Order: sequence, then structure tokens, then C-alpha cells
Amino acid sequence: MRLEQNRYIALDVFRGLTIALMILVNTPGNWSYIYAPLRHAKWHGLTPTDLVFPFFLFIIGTAMVFSFSRFDFCRTKEVYIKILKRTVIIFLIGIAIHLFSTIRRGADLESLRIMGVLQRIALAYGIAAVLVLRFKIQHLWIIVIATLVGYWQLLSWMGGYALETNFVRAFDLAVLGESHLWKGNGLPFDPEGLLSTLPSIMTILLGFFAGVMIHTASDQNDNVKKMLIMGVGLTFVGWLWNFIMPINKQLWTSSYVLVTAGIAFLILAILIWIIDIKGNKKPFKAFEIFGTNSLFVFAASGFWVNIMLWIKIDGQSLYSFLYSQWFFPIAGYMNGSLLFALAHVAVWWLILYIMYRKNIFIKI
Repeated sequence: MRLEQNRYIALDVFRGLTIALMILVNTPGNWSYIYAPLRHAKWHGLTPTDLVFPFFLFIIGTAMVFSFSRFDFCRTKEVYIKILKRTVIIFLIGIAIHLFSTIRRGADLESLRIMGVLQRIALAYGIAAVLVLRFKIQHLWIIVIATLVGYWQLLSWMGGYALETNFVRAFDLAVLGESHLWKGNGLPFDPEGLLSTLPSIMTILLGFFAGVMIHTASDQNDNVKKMLIMGVGLTFVGWLWNFIMPINKQLWTSSYVLVTAGIAFLILAILIWIIDIKGNKKPFKAFEIFGTNSLFVFAASGFWVNIMLWIKIDGQSLYSFLYSQWFFPIAGYMNGSLLFALAHVAVWWLILYIMYRKNIFIKI
């Protein structure tokens, strides 16, 4: 079976599931009351929350195949300009969110954080896009393997995997400076820093390989089996690697790249089988809508959180006011915090649904 018109639905649903989970984990009513699966691993380890970011990058790589195939992967000046433009715009949106947050907190602009989620997405997308245009698939595999092995060796030899001594932190301190790094771990260290962006590019390339498998398959039933095998293989190798290079999102270790990409392969294969092959589309419609305007909601939700933290009501932020006055009285500490996050998921879905019905799709 070869999919034509419907080949994008499973990918949109996967993107939508990822966006919904992102909003859920990013907007708890109270950061002190969060169920364990909705928290990031403190350092080494993996939780469902740690899958959000690599899944988004993986999906970018998968979608890249269909986007670039429209012009047969031609390496024209116009294509490179479009890639550069998109990279710069996404990066600047990320900077704008950090600038907004810095102003809101009344902090000095010299402490503006340079890197972040959108900034990493921008750089990883831009570099990966150039790589897939310049190299054949077999050469891309060599790049992925060499980069992941090289990153493992670099971190192993240069400080290990502790928060205080790892080379990722040392590199970012030297290049970006202490005042421009995130300090959420109690010391300057950016989990979306420059050096650790390198293996995140490999996450996009692994997603690209998934896209190639989908795009070139003459039989999607057979392709689903191959994707499942790929997913199991990557997950298993990443799990084995974890014994000498810990799975760590903040360092974006090579083992983390393989395990998260492996899980992404498995989920995408299952969704293709359920939705595009078996035709069970209706149960996933809500997530398909979430999958539209993904970069818009990614950025807009970030601005909205800062706005809620800025607006004051009775001496507390709108964010805290809504939780303490609306959600905590209904469901208590933990469930009230979860209900607050679910309410935001619902509100953003409604906004995206209205945009979807009005054919408003914001592209960068």
C-alpha cells in the first residue's frame, strides 16, 4: 500500500501529541506540585517529559523530506536564502521571549540568556537542512555515527558527565559567558547551549531518515515493519550505550539521541499503521489540529506564560492568582496544578481549532 493524499496525517498527529504534551508540562499551576512523569529528569535519566523536545526535532527532520522533495532537493540560492531566513526568524523569536522575560523580572539586559529552545530549533534546523541538501543518505549516516561517537569521546575525555565539570558547560562559559547562561540548576549551565546543539542536529537527521523511509516506500505495511525494527534497534543501542554514557537530556548525550529517536520511530510507525493504513482518523482529529501552526503555538505559549507572570492581581501574578483562586480550591495542590495545565492545553486547542477552521496557517 502506497500512501499519497493521507501520508501526512500520522506526522501531523505525532506533532500534535508532542505540542499538547509540551503545553501540559510547561504550564503546571504550581512548580512545587507536579506528578513525576510530568517533570524532567533532574540530571541523568529519562521521563515522558524528556521526550517532548527531541520528538519535535525528529518531526522537523521527517517533515523536511516532504518539504524539500517538492523542489527535488535542488541546491539553489533561493533555497539557501529561505533556510537562512527561517533560521534567523526562529532564533530571534526565541531571543524576544527571553528579552520579554528579562524585562519582566527587571533584570539587567547584560544577563539576557542567548540560547534557548527556539534558538536550538533554529540552529539545528538550519544546519540539518544544509546537510541534507549537500550530502547523500549514506554520507548522512556516516555524519550521524561519527558525530555521536565523537561527542561521546569528547565528553568522556573532557570532564565527564557531572553538572559542575562537563565540557558542555565549560565550552558555553567560554563562548557565551556566565551572565548569558541559564542558572536553573543553581550554577551557570545552559541545557540548550551551543555545544550540545551539535548532537541535537543528529536528532533531526534521524527524523529525516524516517521521512525518507516513508516517502520512498512502495508498500507502507512493509515500511511500518522496517520502522519498528529501526525503532527497536536504536532504542536498544541507546540503552546499552547508557551504561557508559548516561542518558541525559541537558547534555543531549549520544545515548539520549538514540533512545529518543528510537521511541519516535516506534510511535510514528504505530500512528501510520493506525491512521493512514487502517484509516482510523477520527479519534486523532484533535491532535491533528494541534499539529497545525506548531511553531506559532510554541512561541505564543511562551509569551503567554510571561504575560501571566507579569500581570499582577492582589499582589500576586495572574499565573499564581488563577491557580490559587480557581484551580486549587477545586482539586487541591497536585490535581489543581495538573488541572491548570490541562486547562491551558484546552484553551490553546480552541485557538488552534479556530485558526484551522478559518484556514489560518502561520508559516515561517
